[in-house]
Amino acid sequence: MAATDSLAGDSQVTTLRKIITSEKEPLARRFRALFSLKYLASLQPPTEQTVPAIDAIAAAFISPSALLKHELAYCLGQSRHDAAIAPLRHVLEDKEEDAMCRHEAAEALAALGDKNSLELLKQLRDDVGEVDVVRETCDIAVDRIEWEHGLQSKQEQLKKSDFTSIDPAPPLPQSSEKPSIPELEKTLLDTSLPLFHRYRAMFALRDLSSPPDLPTAVPAVQALARGFSDPSALFRHEIAFVFGQLSHPASIPSLVETLSDTKEASMVRHEAAEALGSLGDEEGVEDVLRKFLNDPEQVVRDSVIVALDMAEFEKNGEVEYAIVPESNPIAAA
Repeated sequence: MAATDSLAGDSQVTTLRKIITSEKEPLARRFRALFSLKYLASLQPPTEQTVPAIDAIAAAFISPSALLKHELAYCLGQSRHDAAIAPLRHVLEDKEEDAMCRHEAAEALAALGDKNSLELLKQLRDDVGEVDVVRETCDIAVDRIEWEHGLQSKQEQLKKSDFTSIDPAPPLPQSSEKPSIPELEKTLLDTSLPLFHRYRAMFALRDLSSPPDLPTAVPAVQALARGFSDPSALFRHEIAFVFGQLSHPASIPSLVETLSDTKEASMVRHEAAEALGSLGDEEGVEDVLRKFLNDPEQVVRDSVIVALDMAEFEKNGEVEYAIVPESNPIAAA
């Protein structure tokens, strides 16, 4: 990289870091800055901006916003870079931190495939005094890291996904050209199975829902929606996250029902709100979201603000949900 390019890159990361760490900045603008930094942190191969971008994301963990901090952890997990490991472990080990953030930190360590975190993850998984959402996430995280570094991952023939995200579990391999949605749904909903295996069914159903005009898409979305009846809040929140990735109109009724249920866990409702934000160009979605701008739950209120900003982005046809500093434009991911 030429010296002038390096300086421009440093300036870009510095600008984004100032935005993401400032409590005076609107939350939606901080989210856009985060996704700009995530792009820089995840570039392959890494660049001179990779570690500074990771450091900038981690610097925002001082925020009181649980919503922002959980998204920081997610983005660090997607970076594919070891520089993200230390701040994620710090969040996971902090018992005073919001459980939603700690869960996301555990999931992120698994996304990074960090074998050195296995001992910590197993310790929290086996701690009966630990909150369910953290314990369950650590259970899945251990299985994911062991899968990734074991023989199974090398032997399985997995269909290439439309999604570039590193997921909490790989999709189940499909043995036939016509995958059985009822079989996958049965696995998805079977609470006697390990969560990791059920997550694998979840992501297989997600991949059968994209692109949205696939003949399997609507049945697969409907199968996923039945996961909202699961006893695990972690599981239900992951269904909503998957719907956010898919942005399939068939998911709207179940997402609206989930967001509207004030007895539902806030981590599930917040994910439903953001998923609806990704569907913001569909008729009536913005009106639904606006009803929850004054919700009693802070994380839901914050999610609705971000979701409405995402909806505006969808309607405007913008290329990338991010802030693009004029001095050194970020290409669309």
